Amino acid sequence: MVDLNNKVAIVTGSSSGIGKEIATKLAQRGARVVINSSKSESAGQEASKSIPNSKYFKADISNESDCRALIDFTVSEFGSLDILINNAGITRLIAHNDIGSADVSVWKEIFDVNVFGTWQMCSLAYKHLEETGDGNIINVSSIASLRPTGSSIPYATSKAAVNHMTKLLAKTLGPNIRVNAVAPGLIETPWTQDWEIAHQIVAGQAPLKRSGKPEDVACVVMGLIDSKYVTGEVILADGGWSLNS
Repeated sequence: MVDLNNKVAIVTGSSSGIGKEIATKLAQRGARVVINSSKSESAGQEASKSIPNSKYFKADISNESDCRALIDFTVSEFGSLDILINNAGITRLIAHNDIGSADVSVWKEIFDVNVFGTWQMCSLAYKHLEETGDGNIINVSSIASLRPTGSSIPYATSKAAVNHMTKLLAKTLGPNIRVNAVAPGLIETPWTQDWEIAHQIVAGQAPLKRSGKPEDVACVVMGLIDSKYVTGEVILADGGWSLNS
């Protein structure tokens, strides 16, 4: 395993759910972690209190100045930046056949965070990551980026863009920075707590007979950090659901 003692990581969107679990596992391995959220400041502060060697910084990644401030804060507090986990994202629940409800304002809202925000974090952080000689970017995508599914067409399309961004950055930023993505299936988070029917469908169809948990995604992220000869990959973590869908 890669020695993470004194490594420095940013995990965007990490006040709860998948992001919080990733931040926790990084800290357990010795990394110093910056917790981030755009709105839930109290939840972010609480998360930081429960995760050793972490600090909280409120920033909206759809805002370039916020991205810059988040990265500057991290480097100022911890002296470097080794790992960037782009986990923050948003969606809108819109049936795929409800074309009229997915107007351009919805696309802009989702792309501002999921695509442009991810790009801003990568483009502003890469020089710091490069300095370490072993930088790591991991983007949290979605099964909706790989299959014709998802909470809305704009959301699924945004995550497909993140996948291609991942591959292009991996090709461009090697050898000093590796770039990969994990594409979760349905995960039990505050975001999906009311999606009872969807959870039932996955439990009935997936070979592993359950929805995922945040730690399932976090384990894939940690595996990518440890896999020093892997870059440009999008790893699907869906309990095998896509095999039967």
